[in-house]
Amino acid sequence: MAKPIAKPIAKPNAKFKLLDAALLLIRERGYTATTVDELCVAAGVTKGAFFHHFKSKDELGIAAAQHWSATTGAFFADAPYHNLNDPVERLIGYIDFRKDIIEGDIAQFTCLVGTMTQEIYGSNPEIRDACAASILSHAATLEPDIEAAMRDRGVDGDFTPASLAAHTQAVLQGAFILAKATGDGAVARSSVEHLKRYLLLLFEE
Repeated sequence: MAKPIAKPIAKPNAKFKLLDAALLLIRERGYTATTVDELCVAAGVTKGAFFHHFKSKDELGIAAAQHWSATTGAFFADAPYHNLNDPVERLIGYIDFRKDIIEGDIAQFTCLVGTMTQEIYGSNPEIRDACAASILSHAATLEPDIEAAMRDRGVDGDFTPASLAAHTQAVLQGAFILAKATGDGAVARSSVEHLKRYLLLLFEE
């Protein structure tokens, strides 16, 4: 995630091979266009192994959203911005980190759960809810620093730490859509820079 995804969690069994394959293929092709056969080939497992672990492709989709959360959660937990002492600096460090990992092929830096949500939000509530849980649980990791920054800088606006944390994810997901639409990661990096400017103004840095 420098990529929006850490090195996939290494597990020597078919289930985790399939989940790791899903993280790659769905971001490249989309959820609907990715077939069970393609997942099996990419994972190097049989179709029988697929249905041993997952009753359907949709069940894998839910599990893939959860796997994405676990994988990227570990990646962000180890990021260097956590070592900064000031909460505003940590928040800005997070934004800088997100910008820095927007590099390479678009499929490598865009978000699995954002990609799936755009496709299935109206047709598959189970996957949609799993994607929402992933996005919002990541946003929640920013709330303590936002709350501390508001307190330390005396910011008493008509917003909550949760709403501002969610806004950061809205900008990031929108940046990924623009990158896909234009075929250019630079437009995504520009959007993240605007988010950084907004936060600096908000906290008067």
